[in-house]
Amino acid sequence: CQGLYTIGEHVDLPGLVVPAEKLEAPEIELDTALRKIVNVRACSTLHLSVTIRGRPEPEVKWSKEGGTLSERAQIEVTSSYTVLLIENVNRNDTGKYVLTAENCSGSKSAFINVRILDSPSAPTNLEVKDVKRDSVSISWEPPVIDGGAKISHYIVEKREEARKAFTSVCSNCVRNSYKIDNLQEGCFYYFRVLAVNEFGTGLPAETADAVKVSEVPLPPGKITLSDVTCNSVRLSWEKPDHDGGSKITCYTVEMQAKGEDTWTICSESKALEVTINGLTKGKEYFFRVSAVNEKGQSEPKSLLAPVTVKDTSAGPVINLLSNSFSVKAGNDFKIDVPFKAVPPPTVAWKREGTLLKETSRVNVNTSDTTSQIIIKDATKLDVGVYEVTLTNSVGTTSAEIFVNVFERPGPPSDLSVDEVSADFVNIGTKGRVEIAATKMHTSLLIRESVRKDSGQYTLTLQNTGGTTSKTITCKVLDRPGPPAGPLEVSGLSAEKCTLSWGPPHETGGAEIMYYIVEKCETSRVAWTLVYGDMMATTCKVTKLLKGNEYLFRVRAVNKYGEGETLESEPIKATDPFTIPSAPLDVEVTSATTEAMTICWKRPATDGGSRISGYIIEKREKQGVRWVRVNKKPVYDLRAKASGLHEGCEYEFRVFAENAAGLSEASLPCPLTLAEDPKFLPSPPAKLGDKCRSLACLLPIIVTHLLNI
Repeated sequence: CQGLYTIGEHVDLPGLVVPAEKLEAPEIELDTALRKIVNVRACSTLHLSVTIRGRPEPEVKWSKEGGTLSERAQIEVTSSYTVLLIENVNRNDTGKYVLTAENCSGSKSAFINVRILDSPSAPTNLEVKDVKRDSVSISWEPPVIDGGAKISHYIVEKREEARKAFTSVCSNCVRNSYKIDNLQEGCFYYFRVLAVNEFGTGLPAETADAVKVSEVPLPPGKITLSDVTCNSVRLSWEKPDHDGGSKITCYTVEMQAKGEDTWTICSESKALEVTINGLTKGKEYFFRVSAVNEKGQSEPKSLLAPVTVKDTSAGPVINLLSNSFSVKAGNDFKIDVPFKAVPPPTVAWKREGTLLKETSRVNVNTSDTTSQIIIKDATKLDVGVYEVTLTNSVGTTSAEIFVNVFERPGPPSDLSVDEVSADFVNIGTKGRVEIAATKMHTSLLIRESVRKDSGQYTLTLQNTGGTTSKTITCKVLDRPGPPAGPLEVSGLSAEKCTLSWGPPHETGGAEIMYYIVEKCETSRVAWTLVYGDMMATTCKVTKLLKGNEYLFRVRAVNKYGEGETLESEPIKATDPFTIPSAPLDVEVTSATTEAMTICWKRPATDGGSRISGYIIEKREKQGVRWVRVNKKPVYDLRAKASGLHEGCEYEFRVFAENAAGLSEASLPCPLTLAEDPKFLPSPPAKLGDKCRSLACLLPIIVTHLLNI
């Protein structure tokens, strides 16, 4: 009706006559207290009562700016006032509440700022800024809701992916960033941050994904130019000194033509060498190599000088120092043939015109600059002319080498023989063994002698006149056999163990100088040296990684070389104990408005390790997060939780801790109200007793009055 009629004029509507002077626009009257910020303690009741006027009676609406009104809100509206009531408020009820009154004469709005005094909400925008091989840097922004008090500091915590409980890294961080050091290289971690104000510790902000503690690798080692042709280059390089805590996935090779500004990726190789083809003859190129792991690419390592692409082919040239070799029977010998050739040649060895075949006794090793033949336990069969032939795209060359083997003489004897035995076991005349006998002489020949041929050989002669024997001790000089097993693993924990073994039964005819001890993770191929000169037959192995499975092996060394290995069974690096079971029967034995006493019973099992303490946590009835009560572990079976809010209900749970870590949480105790205990009044004293008391006091009172 507003705007259509003037004040004082009667308005005729069908069936209704309304005096225009009785129309009144809505008005909202805020008390002085409501014009300021309204502070309410958490768990208390928010009560906003506002006087309103207007004709006709205005329609009232409550809302919350920037959010929705809590489902717990109760609204009461009358013709003269309206009330907004929210019980058991929390930090999320902080904000600006808008009251709107509207009728046909207009609309009126007012707002009331409400601040809930509580612990803060979670910090925002938690980010991992930098990851190194043993540290992680994180940053965050202050909570949206500070709980009505200044944020005094932050708590920074970490948790290994395999563990359930967080551990404190810094309990008094005053900045919005923190660097977490001393992390285990290659492990995965979660991080979280909690804000603290005068009302307590707030909700946590946690990293969504586990963070692997690693970084980009160091640059590769020395780069070597192996070969150059008219259109290609072959490069090789050494591994980086450190892989950054993550496996090297490949190497990126880049090139840059002299005079140009850009680098071009020309190869990605998993090996430590690469051949780059398609280059322009006569042009100069720069090359550099970078290592790559899951964290990224290392700084590049450059070849010191540019490479000119040209034909550098050359035929093979043999630089043989001597073409004649002599060796005693049973000894090992090797022949080294150094050479030069571009490109590297193919190598072929012959003996007496026949291609030499590699066996367990005969081995050929060839590199880009040398070819080596190794023959173990030389015999007369190895005598002859050896020929080595080198061939590449430019030409062919060869050289002859003469080898002579001197046989060791056997012991003389003037006995005729019918039977020969060794170690009380009959020796046959097959394979490597030859027995020759005449009326005046006998001989035993064992070709290609090995370590197991050592022992006592007994020659027995027998005829119709009787029997006689003679014992000969034979010692084959060789590398030792394997140490006496088994290789026992004792004192096993998650980080160390002790190995023990026995001396070899076969020493190779020489004193055992020391032992070589190695370890290997079953998930890897390479063995790692633990001790290279262990004198004893027992040793301690440290720096094992918890949960990894290991193999160990030991071999003896004498003056003839390293012997055969003795290997252990797979062993998993774990502690001989586990986490304890949860504490039992948690209960609140006494309560006041500010504190409660909590008691519990020991866990049913300590997991094989002594209980080192207990951790207590509390949670409010309407809360979601559990908050730690004690900063240091409690050694008794009870603890006092202070700093509680009067009228709030709390529940508590307890963890037990031993060397393996924290147990599962106990069952929480029933909710307990923070209030002082109430006592019934004592009964009144009997009237007769009071009279007798007065009778006793009467003489004293009279005396006192007389003195006055």
